[in-house]
Amino acid sequence: MRILHKHHRYYAICLTLALSSAFAQTAKTITLPETLAAATQNIDAQIAQQLLSSARADITAANRAPLPVLSTGVSQIDLQNGVGAGSWLNQKRIDKNIGLDWTWERGNKRTLRTEAATQTANASAQDLRELLTQQKLLASNAFFDLLAAQQRINQVGAIAYSAQQLADTAAKRLTAGDLSAQDAARSNIEAQRAKNDVTLAEQGRATAERALNLILDLGSQKLIASAPQAIASKAYSSTALSLPPTESRADVQAATARVLANRAALTNALALKQNDVTLGTAFDHFPGTSTRLLTFRLSVPLQLGALGGYSFGGEIARAEAQLAIAEAALERIRHAAYNDDQRLAQELQSNQARAASYSDGIAPEAKRVADLAELAYNKGALSLTDLLEARRTWRATTLEAIAAQTDFEKAQIAWNIRLESLK
Repeated sequence: MRILHKHHRYYAICLTLALSSAFAQTAKTITLPETLAAATQNIDAQIAQQLLSSARADITAANRAPLPVLSTGVSQIDLQNGVGAGSWLNQKRIDKNIGLDWTWERGNKRTLRTEAATQTANASAQDLRELLTQQKLLASNAFFDLLAAQQRINQVGAIAYSAQQLADTAAKRLTAGDLSAQDAARSNIEAQRAKNDVTLAEQGRATAERALNLILDLGSQKLIASAPQAIASKAYSSTALSLPPTESRADVQAATARVLANRAALTNALALKQNDVTLGTAFDHFPGTSTRLLTFRLSVPLQLGALGGYSFGGEIARAEAQLAIAEAALERIRHAAYNDDQRLAQELQSNQARAASYSDGIAPEAKRVADLAELAYNKGALSLTDLLEARRTWRATTLEAIAAQTDFEKAQIAWNIRLESLK
């Protein structure tokens, strides 16, 4: 039975290696710079680009005067006496005219309209800049989650292999009468739990892969995260962690541009009180009276209360409300931006300290304790309970160390991305 068991283990190892090789051949290895570059070209980024193009097109639409109006008509058609004989164009007694009308916008409306559209386009440009920053942050987090999931597979796989070795040794000792059946069963249970940990780690890797694919719009592409260059374990002091003023952030600048756009819109609403004047002229051709008659026209809306005049109170009130909303949003975004900058600095400091404590002390010590416990157990100087406890501590510490290092890498790249976005 032991020979058959060894063959099964051999086939299982071969199958695992074959599956890993097949996955590596179909998977795409992606680096952090490639991830960040792809994040700036995903669907969300493309939509933001089109929104910016649309806002810039509004500037062109706003920056134009009213078009002149060409009109023509016939009048003075005498239905009682007739219009006479001859050509309809030159001889019949019909008044024919052609005219041109042009509206003069008063109150600097065109300039104000263009200013509002320009500031709206500026806000869209800053929205695009901030969206690209956010997409980079999301992509970097997903990248490091995938990298951590790969590392967890490696670590729990090593732990599972060690646990299986212990279970195999326990089985041999049970056969030799050197170990109780209870301890052998406990060793086997621990090995099975370790195998389940490997399965869970593989599920975690698949989840992280799907999350990164979703951000980068890669569909169902198989991915392998390539570990970036090791981050130096320097200490980040509070004095060294300082970002430029929050006013240079894209989200704050976008909110500021929207305030300016709404101010221009309010001024334009107030300018509606200055009535536009329409000037016109027409050339008349009336055979029998004169063939060269000239007409001049001027029209102005009457803002007389007795005639139902309207002072544009609705437009002005709406513009005032929109300006108040934009100003309140600007203050809220300023506060959020300041808090976000403080959060980035605090997370970088705390995560760096936590990662250093695990990598420099806790994780190596837990591994050393587990190795000593296994050595003592093999010599009969330690109980199985103490050995399993040391192994569980090693496992938990290993996973915590990976999580701490991942959080530190996320915090540092987030800091660098935000710092780069402010230049």
